[in-house]
Amino acid sequence: MKAIVQRRFGPPEILRLEDVDRPEVGPGQVLVRVHAAALNPYDWHMMRGDPYVARLMGGMGVSRPKVLVAGIDAAGRVEAVGAEVRGLEPGDAVLGFCPGAFAEYARTTPDLLVPKPEGLTFEQAAAVPMGAVTALRGIRGVGRAQAGQRVLVNGAAGGVGAFAVQIAAALDAEVTAVCSTRNVDLARSLGAAHVIDYTRRDFTEEGTRYDLILDNVGNHSLGRLRGALTPAGTLVANGGGAPGRMVGAVGSMLRLIAANAFVRQRLRVILPAAPAGPTHEDLLAVTELIDAGRLTPVVDRTYPLADAAEGMRHVERGHARGKAVVTVL
Repeated sequence: MKAIVQRRFGPPEILRLEDVDRPEVGPGQVLVRVHAAALNPYDWHMMRGDPYVARLMGGMGVSRPKVLVAGIDAAGRVEAVGAEVRGLEPGDAVLGFCPGAFAEYARTTPDLLVPKPEGLTFEQAAAVPMGAVTALRGIRGVGRAQAGQRVLVNGAAGGVGAFAVQIAAALDAEVTAVCSTRNVDLARSLGAAHVIDYTRRDFTEEGTRYDLILDNVGNHSLGRLRGALTPAGTLVANGGGAPGRMVGAVGSMLRLIAANAFVRQRLRVILPAAPAGPTHEDLLAVTELIDAGRLTPVVDRTYPLADAAEGMRHVERGHARGKAVVTVL
């Protein structure tokens, strides 16, 4: 089968389209015929082995990638199921977490898949898993957003932010979206009651206090973010960081966790949802919102599988509107 292969850490140029063996399906496993796969910041961190400290934590590999085929978010049809798998059959349209998603076929487990909402294309469905589950956890889970609360989403037009604005609005919160000039109309269309163009205004200097801030960007100091919170407000930091850093966002996350012990405000960290983290219930929750018309994936651009490296460059620049997606079939 055709797949995007990564044999070493490095920039997008190291990604190669190659012929590799199709995964075998064992007991309790599912083989998905991939129609589309999303490109995530998570993917370029895995591609670059960045931050370096993460290599020592066992998730990436130390000198070379642990996983040969890149990608994690996928949508497609079930090709085959192993023994002991119940509730899935060949031909079922699904979305979920499929390690090695940048390929014609990817192997996963049933708990990481849910039915694809009928109203979504496969490209839209592939945009859902990591972005929507991370947003759900940041807003509803860790953030505990409630109706009537003031919720600010920094990085509101990105892969997580576009979902977060919609989820907060679905909870009847008063949502303020922070984004660039070109994304103001998009943020309003997603349900934001207020939009701040960060090229013209700084939300930390305006005097408004928020019950919850979901920070997807990491471009303000902890002191400034706390100053924009109510006395008992919650800050949820979602990753961040840039390529080539020794510690990256890990350092700022550790500082936030340490500070939490000394303040009344709730300072929390979430990591991007990945196979070890999400639950089947999280995936079902976001697809239920989609079926109810409360959540719509935003697809920025699509790339053929052979151009996955170019798609990764686009995501790495940090200005994608919603999600970029690789089309496989």
